[in-house]
Amino acid sequence: MPKQYFYELNKLLDSLDARPKPTHSPRGLAHRGTLGDFTSIVCFKALFAGLEDLLGAEASGVVFIRAGRLRGQNLVEDWGVGHLQIPLEKLGHLLDAAFGHDGTRLCVIHGVKQSGENIVVSLTDTICSVGEPEQSVRRCTFTLGAVWGALEALTGKKFLAQQTGSVLAGEEYDQFTFTPL
Repeated sequence: MPKQYFYELNKLLDSLDARPKPTHSPRGLAHRGTLGDFTSIVCFKALFAGLEDLLGAEASGVVFIRAGRLRGQNLVEDWGVGHLQIPLEKLGHLLDAAFGHDGTRLCVIHGVKQSGENIVVSLTDTICSVGEPEQSVRRCTFTLGAVWGALEALTGKKFLAQQTGSVLAGEEYDQFTFTPL
């Protein structure tokens, strides 16, 4: 790839860090003037519990993954950085900028690596795992979906996604594996 491509990509990534966070939704959605855009994790987890009670764990998991995928795709679209064929070593930084401390605070992305043909993402502090006891069977459905949607939007490729590691099982990271289709 030409040097100019990498120069422009690095410039884009740097500009994302420096950009002010939007005070209104790019999609024209109303925002709360007094309380702001963020809500309690406890309230968000109550949504999980209510849907699981209504639909069961399997069906609600499908709903959460799909909702997460849409969120990830829309976030990348709103940023205007989709389908750039970003090098793998830059994907972790970009995903953490979107979902980490300076982004939506959905999770912390610790790394993205290639494993054979797969892409493996390591993360912690997922909204799905918070408040869960050790050895809980809770899966990171919404978070998996959000990272999946963002990864597909960023790369222009389709993947099969699965959670392959869990902090709830005593592992250092939650781990998502994305297999190209």
